[in-house]
Amino acid sequence: MTTTTPNAARAGLPRGIWVLGFVSMLMDVSSEMIHALLPVYLVTVLGASTLTVGFIEGIAEATASITKIFSGALSDWLGRRKLLAALGYGLAAFTKPLFPLAPSVEWLVAARFIDRVGKGIRGAPRDALIADIAPIGLRGASFGLRQSLDTIGAFVGPLAAIGLMWWTADNFTAVFWVAVLPAFLSFGLIAFAVSEPEPDPSRESAKNPLNLAAMRQLGAVYWRVVAVGIVFTLARFSEAFLILRAQNIGLNAMWVPAVLVLMNIVYALSAYPAGVLSDRINRTALLALGLLFLCGADLALALLPNLGGLALGVALWGLHMGLTQGLLSALVADAAPPSLRGTAFGYFNLFTGLALLAASVIAGALWDAYGPAGTFLAGLGFALVSLVGLLAVGNGLAAEGK
Repeated sequence: MTTTTPNAARAGLPRGIWVLGFVSMLMDVSSEMIHALLPVYLVTVLGASTLTVGFIEGIAEATASITKIFSGALSDWLGRRKLLAALGYGLAAFTKPLFPLAPSVEWLVAARFIDRVGKGIRGAPRDALIADIAPIGLRGASFGLRQSLDTIGAFVGPLAAIGLMWWTADNFTAVFWVAVLPAFLSFGLIAFAVSEPEPDPSRESAKNPLNLAAMRQLGAVYWRVVAVGIVFTLARFSEAFLILRAQNIGLNAMWVPAVLVLMNIVYALSAYPAGVLSDRINRTALLALGLLFLCGADLALALLPNLGGLALGVALWGLHMGLTQGLLSALVADAAPPSLRGTAFGYFNLFTGLALLAASVIAGALWDAYGPAGTFLAGLGFALVSLVGLLAVGNGLAAEGK
């Protein structure tokens, strides 16, 4: 068991981990500047319906989830991660100018689709590359640092969009053009500042990572991690429901984006320390603590319909994300064979992405039938079931996954 402190962990992390973290951060700044405004732009400027907006988002996220499994498996087959990760970031960067140039809804649909294909291509190979670069005793810190930097981009982007909309008198096109710059900086960093480690000569490349034999080779511990990730995702549904709750209690529309800013600030501040701590203690204990914070968030959002309750629930939600998301990635890296890490992250992202879609549909149906309290109390129930399941399998994960 290692005894690293946060400062010592930061000093021991390879340069490539830091660079990949800043790559994620810059691309998130760009993407969130656009995505924070895109629904409003579609409806108010291009005259799209809310059904069209929902269709675009659904297709975009489904595309990203499905693409991840193929890109992860391809990175295992090639024995190289950086090429695919850089291709994904490059595709997203070169797509960004389409948003300010798009003359119609159809063009924006195409731009959003290609952008999400880029996200799908880069996700699993990038996470596998982090696992390849990170020292074994600092995997939690490595994934936690990347998650923290990525989440910084997730709240800097909307803040920048708000400021630029004020400065440009609501000029959507100008804001979309500014968002192009961090996207190309992100692509430049991964293309020229990340070095992929030489493959282990004793490691055989996977011949067909998507067949049943490869799935069995991933092992029982890995599939337990996937099962835990799916149940975790069912318990938390989309953050869009945090925004809906803010509107429901009467928060002014101008301040609604502050909900995601608060959540992502807490998320960013907690993800890296949680990753460092997970290298010192049982990771499943931190996951259980994260679920307890999610339970608290659901209770606050269900039973305290005021600004204070909203702030408490959103902050606890962000803390839950910080304590769980990077740790689940570290558990995947621990459990998967090195030659199948890309495939492992691809399957994990695919199944948790589908679980998030299902959870959000269930949450929306409950909201329509029983109101916000019904949605968040159901989330509390899922979180408690997740906690029981985690405690049932946690010892096995801790014993074999470290």
